[in-house]
Amino acid sequence: MASLLPSGHEDFGEAGRPSLPPPRTPDPLQAPALNWGVVGPGGIAAAFTDAVHTHTTQRVVAVSSRSTDRARAFASRFDVPAAYGGHDALLEDERVQVVYVASPHSEHFPHALAAIEAGKAVLLEKAFTRNGHEAERLVAAAQQRGVFLMEAMWTRFLPHIDVVRQVLHSEILGEVRTLIADHGQFMPEDATHRLYAPELAGGALLDLGVYPVSFASMVLGPFATVTAVGSKAFTGVDGQTSVVVTTDRGAHGLLSTTLHARTPTTATISGTLARLELDSPFYAPSSVRLIGRSNELLDIHTPSLLDGGLCFEAAEVARCVAAGLTESELMPLGETVQIMRALDDIRRGVGARFPGE
Repeated sequence: MASLLPSGHEDFGEAGRPSLPPPRTPDPLQAPALNWGVVGPGGIAAAFTDAVHTHTTQRVVAVSSRSTDRARAFASRFDVPAAYGGHDALLEDERVQVVYVASPHSEHFPHALAAIEAGKAVLLEKAFTRNGHEAERLVAAAQQRGVFLMEAMWTRFLPHIDVVRQVLHSEILGEVRTLIADHGQFMPEDATHRLYAPELAGGALLDLGVYPVSFASMVLGPFATVTAVGSKAFTGVDGQTSVVVTTDRGAHGLLSTTLHARTPTTATISGTLARLELDSPFYAPSSVRLIGRSNELLDIHTPSLLDGGLCFEAAEVARCVAAGLTESELMPLGETVQIMRALDDIRRGVGARFPGE
């Protein structure tokens, strides 16, 4: 079989056959030890804490909530030494070196800003903020204060995404022309649920759609155009949205998200020579297949760690903080702001606004 590689790459892999490189992702257990404070003891905070305690040498040493009882229950569950019924007390705790903000989207900006002003490093759950304006203000505050800040887009730090990143740099795919990614979940209509609550910055886009949008940004680079159509949920938040993004080089990204159905949640990157297919859910540890132009399977990468993937973003924070960095090159702040601006464009296209915007 003739090589699918561009001229000059024919010696890549066995007998010139394109293959996937192994991930270069460092072992999270080798990352420096940091003490974490968790703001907002919800489901994602529980998954994060379990991953950190299981797969790294780092520890969560404090948790805060508006409810003292919730904070204490979380602390008891994960053997966290300090539980605070208010976030200011956590920020005053000298043991806390980095704050993980896992509160609802509506609270991301004030909670992260308070941590930055307290001089703490911050890992801020995605979507980063409600909108691009808030994102710009947070980044400016972190840069002025000289503290580390990063969006908790955990996908960026997973081993299978490092495989994708290497393939994109190797030109195995040729010129990337089309990216397709989706994320939809069936969420029963419940006005009290945060995803249906406008006051909590609910909707499909910031919670689910941010994954395909961020993935497209990583693969394609800055968007030249963003076009969206969609429909609102019964509470007025965005319920279902389809998006087309383009780049200056003519590549297209076809993205979709919904609260109304469980979609495949897969991703493909198609180039002029070959394509990559990421299994469901593409944003979590998943298999990556390299498919030739004649639709033949050329290679497959299967992840070794299927659970606890949030440990990789924690390890990245620890390495960056130990090195004195104020942002991660794998999830740079400038790109986070660009993604939030794109999400703003998409919500405008759908006609969805949050209170106070």
